[in-house]
Amino acid sequence: MAESVNEQNRRWCFADQLGPHFLDDPAQAVLLIESRAVFQRRRFHRRKAHLVLSALRHRAAELGEQALFLQTRTYREALDQVHGPVSVCQPTSWQADRFVRSLPAVQVLPARGFCTSREAFDEWAKNQRTLLMENFYRTARRRFDLLMDGDDPVQGRWNFDADNREPAPKDRQQLGIPPPWRPTEDEIDERVRADLNRWERDGDVSFVGNDGPREFPVTATEAQSALQVFLRDRLPHFGPHEDAILAGDPFMAHSLLSAPMNLGLLDPLDCAYAAEDAFRSGQAPLASVEGYIRQLIGWRDYIWHVYWHFGYGYRRRNALRAHGALPDWFAELDADAVQAHCLRDVLAQVRDHGWVHHIPRLMVLSNYAMQRGWHPGAVADWFHRCFVDGYDWVMVANVIGMAQHADGGLMATKPYAAGGAYINRMSDYCGPCQYRPSERVGDRACPFTGGYWWFLARNCEQLAGNRRMTQPLAGLRRLKDLDDVVAQQQDLGGTPP
Repeated sequence: MAESVNEQNRRWCFADQLGPHFLDDPAQAVLLIESRAVFQRRRFHRRKAHLVLSALRHRAAELGEQALFLQTRTYREALDQVHGPVSVCQPTSWQADRFVRSLPAVQVLPARGFCTSREAFDEWAKNQRTLLMENFYRTARRRFDLLMDGDDPVQGRWNFDADNREPAPKDRQQLGIPPPWRPTEDEIDERVRADLNRWERDGDVSFVGNDGPREFPVTATEAQSALQVFLRDRLPHFGPHEDAILAGDPFMAHSLLSAPMNLGLLDPLDCAYAAEDAFRSGQAPLASVEGYIRQLIGWRDYIWHVYWHFGYGYRRRNALRAHGALPDWFAELDADAVQAHCLRDVLAQVRDHGWVHHIPRLMVLSNYAMQRGWHPGAVADWFHRCFVDGYDWVMVANVIGMAQHADGGLMATKPYAAGGAYINRMSDYCGPCQYRPSERVGDRACPFTGGYWWFLARNCEQLAGNRRMTQPLAGLRRLKDLDDVVAQQQDLGGTPP
């Protein structure tokens, strides 16, 4: 607790604004609200519910009497108990932003927890023909003087992505690097788990996924410890296999910092400068450091700004007219119902951890959903609820725009659709699988390979004007067994592959 609490302007911090950088000074009075209605409205992953509530309650315990911590059914019920001026940094969802701006007694401040401001992004965007992430990233590199030698990028290269696409090692089941940081649970974690158990027994809430020991930081101190372990032990190995998958090593060399960062426990710009320091001091190679910094000041910020730039209606875009419902086995994380090795393993990881890294998200889960023609809004909602780092701003742009190509190309220049050959090249899944990535028809046909051609056949007219799809569509026209492929995929329906 601060020695002298400044109560002149109490700062309301949402559960994803829990770091010290959301306060104007260390002694500022704080308002924290735990709303049970948030968990009653949607079926979140059990691990996500535990993580968020644990982080919120840990922050309240840290602040002591400096924080007014209210546990109510709704935010409005809590706000009725608050007297005096309240300020809040811009929330991270359209719904929450509209809500706080409807409250006359609440002052809404600019967003924090991101690198580029909304004003700076809008100034950049108005001079762009298309909002290419790479152009935004280079502008951010210059603005923040990250990995720069004067006006030029270090070693003359902006992007080392081509060096960071090595496939999964063929000679081992794990990368063989030090493990990520892991927390030790405490009494607050135990109380959160007991409350969640009671709420479920009482029928107040319902979750998906399996519970288990907490795996991610819930305080700024824990998050800093996790960051230091990543910088020291894992960042040097991050780049080369950034896009690879090993069934026996789900975490590879990834930072696992997206969850605490999206809780507001880490400042992304601070993390970017710390990674640059690792390169400058010779502790990590440039390709790995550049790849990580690109995720922070490039992709993460870009996704945040796309969410606001294209407006609330962006979530309803459905350029490929995909209207299929998520089947129960997928929605309920029933990995045991699936035979396809890659999809079974990735879905099990989501069920048991609420997390997989970006390539299983994009090229296994999202790829399969797009091939099947599931409604993009439902897919985005599933990712939001089922991932510990999933929030509205994260998943609307990532899923609607990039993963499902539902925005018609506002974000990605082509659909991220791929057959089994890609998964075979970048992972070790296909060897023990009963399906063969080279086969598209028959009992051994890979559901991703057949699904890829079915996706192109369904959407060939919509994609015909896309120059990057010229070669895939030409391949589609050469298929002699296309009718058989389509018929087999249609027969599968929503059954697990």
